[in-house]
Amino acid sequence: MSLASIQSDFALLDDWEDRYRYVIELGRALPALPETVRTDANKVRGCASQVWLATERRSKGASPSAQDTLSMSGTSDAHIVQGLIAILFAIYEDKTLREILDIDAPAIFAELGLKDHLTPQRSNGLAAMVTRIRSDAQSLIEHA
Repeated sequence: MSLASIQSDFALLDDWEDRYRYVIELGRALPALPETVRTDANKVRGCASQVWLATERRSKGASPSAQDTLSMSGTSDAHIVQGLIAILFAIYEDKTLREILDIDAPAIFAELGLKDHLTPQRSNGLAAMVTRIRSDAQSLIEHA
């Protein structure tokens, strides 16, 4: 699912209950995360629920560069958070490592209206997930 598609669908949904259901559906559409990837290294700290994010460099050329992208997988034990993960993946999908660092994901969540409709704990967890993805991208750039 693309970010543009998510934004378009959100615009059609007036009721927040419907939007929450939609976010949950987005999360359910994510591929299952294998137990072998649910490691301590992939666990996101700062989330009230259990969240695992795994990233891997997807090279566009023979040698690593900042133009590479991230392959991301993740899961949560909370349905809403699983949906937030799906939206994050749509935001960062096919973006270069450098572009990932330039994207203001919290602003996109605010545009969707989600920022005002998440509990403080979920907002903190979302910030932790964004920080983790950006940190992984930065680390890969530094080791390119």
